Amino acid sequence: MGIDPLKQQLYDHCQGYIQNRLGRIQKNIQEIQEALGSETKSSAGDKHETGRAMIQLEREKLGVQLSEIQKVQGLFQRVPLSGQSRTVSLGSLVKTNTNSYYLAISAGEVRIDGKVYYAIAPNTPIGKLLLGKTENETIEFNGKEIRITAIL
Repeated sequence: MGIDPLKQQLYDHCQGYIQNRLGRIQKNIQEIQEALGSETKSSAGDKHETGRAMIQLEREKLGVQLSEIQKVQGLFQRVPLSGQSRTVSLGSLVKTNTNSYYLAISAGEVRIDGKVYYAIAPNTPIGKLLLGKTENETIEFNGKEIRITAIL
């Protein structure tokens, strides 16, 4: 069986989401490095030390963000593109009576051909409820009963 074109588009969206986020973080880290370099050449004194400390804090925050997106990237590399399962698993496109979900990474709302899909991670509240379920099974989420109508 070939790769479903819709799943390919959702996969590509998630991949682009990761690349964009990674690129932004790396660009910010580079800017911080440059700022730290120019701050080093600046005058001495308390103002200089405060400036360096602020830049250092920002660099640490960006380091955490970089680590998080690299973890997401690692998870995403395990998302299968081809194949279909009878149960909801990583890489499944799950259609319900309310929404459609792509179980991969949390990349938000995706619009394809005028339809809305939600790219969600398996460790999100709804992702946890959907995992392992089959077609026509129901889950309860936020007080609403949701029925799985198709798994691709």
